[in-house]
Amino acid sequence: MKMYFLKRLLSLIPVLFIVSIVIFMIIHLTPGDPASLVLGEEATEEQIQALRANMGLDLPIVTQYFHWIGNALQGDLGTSYFMRQPVTEAIVSHLAPTISVAIIAGTISLLISIPIGILAATRRGTNTDRTVMGISLIGMSVPSFLLGLFLILLFGVKLRWLPVAGYQPITDGFLGHIKYLILPSIALGSMHAALIARMTRSSLLEVLNMNYIKTARSKGVHEYLIITRHTLRNAFLPILTVIGQTFGSLIAGAVVTETIFNIPGIGQLIINSVERRDYAVIQGVVLFVTCTYVLINLIVDLLYGVIDPRVRLNKK
Repeated sequence: MKMYFLKRLLSLIPVLFIVSIVIFMIIHLTPGDPASLVLGEEATEEQIQALRANMGLDLPIVTQYFHWIGNALQGDLGTSYFMRQPVTEAIVSHLAPTISVAIIAGTISLLISIPIGILAATRRGTNTDRTVMGISLIGMSVPSFLLGLFLILLFGVKLRWLPVAGYQPITDGFLGHIKYLILPSIALGSMHAALIARMTRSSLLEVLNMNYIKTARSKGVHEYLIITRHTLRNAFLPILTVIGQTFGSLIAGAVVTETIFNIPGIGQLIINSVERRDYAVIQGVVLFVTCTYVLINLIVDLLYGVIDPRVRLNKK
């Protein structure tokens, strides 16, 4: 197991290296000058060039990259031009709302998707199956920002049950915290719930048609035991893959949702940074989100070996 973990960990190094190059090049080759934005329209050319030199933007782009990645490897992601604080501190100060939204959205997705996926698989071809698949198709078709606006209109404006926007830290009260995050979590998690439900159904159907399941049924094994003990575990690897991708996407997908619901999380931080051309923050946040996504996938890879020992043995 240690060798398997070590191999998976080493395989991430070239991935992160390539991602860091892509992030840096895309941001620096995009038109726009942060020095001009910082100084404003009335700044002279000499003032702009002086600030560019102070920021290190007058250096060759390859030199800038190695300076940035060298500092990043030591935990220093640079300093924000506009907020005038280390990027690491800016990310940490905006992380709690994003993590809360991602956890609640992920929890809602799993609590809904896996039971209805099992229900649809065990009632294949019935009205229940068609209803579940129809709802999941709608869930996958409606973008999260559009669903978020519908939820605001219905539950915030029309019924006045929940706040239309804003954020309350958990330290100011757990119920208030949940109250502010329930609508953005539903908007963010609905598409992922639909995807997991469809994957659960298709994976279970594939296993339910195998001979050992038919043998268990012929022996009179209870249907509940067949599903929970013999089917779900063997069908869980593709479901686990989708769940891992879903949790990674929840962090990245929070950008739009946080903007709509005015939540001061990582998404709002990166949107503001893009508008200001704050290179250090954009690079730091994108690298952080990428590392989070890669870490989640590493955990999923390790869980493969725990759930199915054949995967671990094949990697030796």
